[in-house]
Amino acid sequence: MISRIKGELVEKAPPQLVVDVHGVGYEVEVSMSTFFKLPAVGAPVTIYTQFVVREDAQLLYGFADKYERSVFRLLVKVNGVGPKMALAILSGMTPPELANCMQREDVVALTRIPGVGKKTAERLIVELRDKLQAAEELTEDPLDFQLSGESLPVSQDDQKQAREDAESALLALGYKPAQASKAVASAERELGDARDSEALIRAALKAMLAG
Repeated sequence: MISRIKGELVEKAPPQLVVDVHGVGYEVEVSMSTFFKLPAVGAPVTIYTQFVVREDAQLLYGFADKYERSVFRLLVKVNGVGPKMALAILSGMTPPELANCMQREDVVALTRIPGVGKKTAERLIVELRDKLQAAEELTEDPLDFQLSGESLPVSQDDQKQAREDAESALLALGYKPAQASKAVASAERELGDARDSEALIRAALKAMLAG
């Protein structure tokens, strides 16, 4: 089992990244909560991981801290919730926000996440309401990531690339093409010229999950 990797961050294509460890590139899928905290390409990075083996693939998922990884592990144990849906949930809500959502029994907020229907939302609340708080108490301090800075104006070519990256990230999280396009367009209007891909994804996710 691969529990943690440390190396150079060589690629960032939300929600995926590649970490070079002594010449071996590890492709890792991460939640947007973790992606927003990553350093720039070329910087050293350490992330906690969860290795998932399927019949058709071997996948590595990455997290900024052990709490988020623990929540991911709890989520995929719930019937009907796979790794992709778990990443979508953690992309829309940080672990503390998810725990708070569970305590409020907020089914509506959960059903705004792609793939989560009413029954799945209710099942999540019943099975995880008390477990999420316990998971937080067992985790250590998060890894020392460099937080993303404030977005600055970018060129038209960069804006176009940012739009494509943002839409691709939302599609990878399970949102439908029309949803992704509409949400990104709304985020562009909100942000103006300061709209790199990370800022667009953050704003688009916030809008969709707010309803």
